[in-house]
Amino acid sequence: MPHRILRLDPDPVSALDAIRAASRERSVLVFKQSPICPVSTRAEGQLERWLESLGEADDIAIARIDVIAERALARGLTRELGIEHQSPQALWFAHGELVWHDSHGAITVAALDGNRQF
Repeated sequence: MPHRILRLDPDPVSALDAIRAASRERSVLVFKQSPICPVSTRAEGQLERWLESLGEADDIAIARIDVIAERALARGLTRELGIEHQSPQALWFAHGELVWHDSHGAITVAALDGNRQF
């Protein structure tokens, strides 16, 4: 599998520091979702289809956040970024910065693929 798993510290500030540092070497996609939400299930399906399409040259790290089990991290991360908390939500980082984020039905294979250039 061409992507790497990025495990996050439960502290939002430490997690954001780790995400920014990792994204200086490769793109980082943070996927926030609820395990009991059908919209999250649909978005996760889009993410999985997109991940299956990645080639060996695609160097990306994925961090997944369960917004119920990791509530403080999920909400704290978006608070630190100055954006609204959503679920499901995709946060794309490159070169140490948040370069794209979207939520709900906007998380599609096409949207994720369109950010691959970062």
